This record gives sequence, C-alpha cells and structure tokens, in this order.
Amino acid sequence: MNIFDQISEDIKAAMKARDKVRLDTLRNIKKVFLEAKTAPGANDTLEDADALKIIQKLAKQGRETAQTYVANNRQDLADGELAQVAVLEEYLPKALSEAEIEAEVRKIIAETGASSMKDMGRVMGAASKQMAGRADGRLISEIVKRLLA
Repeated sequence: MNIFDQISEDIKAAMKARDKVRLDTLRNIKKVFLEAKTAPGANDTLEDADALKIIQKLAKQGRETAQTYVANNRQDLADGELAQVAVLEEYLPKALSEAEIEAEVRKIIAETGASSMKDMGRVMGAASKQMAGRADGRLISEIVKRLLA
C-alpha cells in the first residue's frame, strides 16, 4: 500500500476514533497530495518519494510556525501545531542522529577525496542525496563545514 492509500485509510480510522487533530492533519496531507497529483506536468500519480518530500515540507513548516507562536507567547497555538507535526512525523522515516549523520558525512568525504572547504559542494550534494528525508539539510551543512574546516 502506498502512502497516498495509507493516508486515506488513516482518515477513515481517525473519523471513527473522533480524533480531530489527526483527522485535520491527514485531510490536509491528502489535500496537498491531490494538488500535487493534479498539478500541470504531473501524470496523475504520486510516487512515495514525492509524498515523503511533501510530508517533510509540511512538518518543517509546522515546526517553524510553532517556533513563531512560542516567540509571540502563544503556547496554546504552538501546542496545536506541534500535535499536527507529531502526526506528520509518523509517516516519515526515522531521522538520523547527529552521530549517525557525522559518520555518513565522514564516509562521503573519504569516498570523494574532499580535503578543504572548496569541496563542500561536492560533499553536500552526495550527502543530501544519500540522507534525503532522514536528516535536516542545515544540520548536514554544519557537520560538513566542521569536518572540512
């Protein structure tokens, strides 16, 4: 079962359970999926890789929104946003820890023969591709800079 179908099934389950936060979040995911499927140039299908990118983007937006709410002393709104992010994260692959990211980056540096900051683009390209969906790009960048410096 692909992610799109899984979301549809989970919407039904959330409706039966009367779980409003989960239901609203899943409906939002499905809405964005449908928009992606019917966008110009799309062939009316949504691959799981594309679906994961969409969910990642929604989760990142939710975390950023929650930070904004906290900065404006609106913890109630931040809690609601973080509850939705928790639902989104259930569909994402397990994130790598900082130590795991560093180990992967060290391996990539060894494979590419990178030795200075001039090689950062090459290392970042390989690292971003290899750890897509499992690590934040900003954290990867910080680790690459630290290791190449």
